[in-house]
This record gives sequence, structure tokens and C-alpha cells, in this order.
Amino acid sequence: MHVKPAAPHLHLLAKAPLPGQAKTRLIPCLGAQGAADAHAAMVRHCVATGCEALGAENVTLWTSLDHRHPLFLELQAQHGIALAAQQQGDVGRRVRHALNSTDGPAMVMGTDCPSITHAMLKRCRAALSTFAIVILPAEDGGYGLIGSHQDYPSLFADIPWGTERVLSVTQARLATLGLEAAYPDTMWDIDRPEDWQRWQRQRHANV
Repeated sequence: MHVKPAAPHLHLLAKAPLPGQAKTRLIPCLGAQGAADAHAAMVRHCVATGCEALGAENVTLWTSLDHRHPLFLELQAQHGIALAAQQQGDVGRRVRHALNSTDGPAMVMGTDCPSITHAMLKRCRAALSTFAIVILPAEDGGYGLIGSHQDYPSLFADIPWGTERVLSVTQARLATLGLEAAYPDTMWDIDRPEDWQRWQRQRHANV
């Protein structure tokens, strides 16, 4: 009898949508409150997508700035997801901590990546059943999701986070480790006003 492999656990990283502290590069376009509201919309979208693709029991939302923010409590009540406080430190430390917090295969993604669809997450799940690592590369040279079966510290230490070299440096580390990664799709995240406008156009086109 063929047994379907267990769904990987999806860890989502999210800041509380506090004006002036969330999506600050959108403030010139949307204002401080508007940027915070935009961030909240992205978090809601990514949580819903993750639950649809993998089941709420396989989703944890890792919070920062205000761990008891009403948005986080709303999403926990609505979907039944787990909440956890993000580890202190840089992106690599937070991602690695989340990946290693659950048993079995796991994936981590940010919540500024609403271009990641439930179909893409399902392709990542399928890829992780045969590959050691799965990555969704970003158009800007980074990546929006990484998944693995076990801990590889060098993939997250001394990475030039926030630059166009994140993916290439990570791929060099993978080569050193002798690991083969799957890249099921390409995504883009929302950093600048033009990214936000692109997502709005995409949402309206899908209505």
C-alpha cells in the first residue's frame, strides 16, 4: 500500500503590523498606517494560503514586535494555527530556529511573499519528498522559502541577508555540503511600492 508522506510543517515569520515598524519602505506610498495595514493583509493572505495547502495543524506563525497583537490572535482563532515567538538574532538564526523546532520535514517562508500560491507550496511539499532541500528563489536574488529534513547550520550562518547574493551564496554552501536542492518555482516579495501595486493588480485580476 502506498502511504502518502506526511506534510512538512510550514513556519511563517511575521512582524506585528505596527505603524512605522512594518513595511517601512511602503510608507512613502501608503503612509505609516497604510503600510502597516498592507503588511497585515499580506500576513492574512500567507497564513490562509499555508493552511489551504498543508492544513492548519501543520502551520506555525512566528511573531515579533508584539507577540499578542490582535492580528496574531485573530489568525490563531480563525485558522487554529500555532503561535510562537521568533528567536532573537538575524534572519538566518530565526529561520534555522523555526526549521528545527518541529520533527520531520519543515519549510520556512516570510509573510511578505503573497506571490507564493498554495499550488507552489504543494509543489514544494512534493519536491521535499525526494530532495534534501527545497527553495523558492526570488526574482531579486534571494529566496522566499526554504525547506529541509534536518539541520544544516552553514546554510544560515554569515549569509548576506537582504542582498541579491543570498541565493548564490546559499547554493555555494549547498555544493560544499554535497546537497541537491529542488527549485519548483520563482517568486517575488513585496518590498517597494511597485511590488505592492503589482500584487494589487494580480489580486484584482483573479477576482
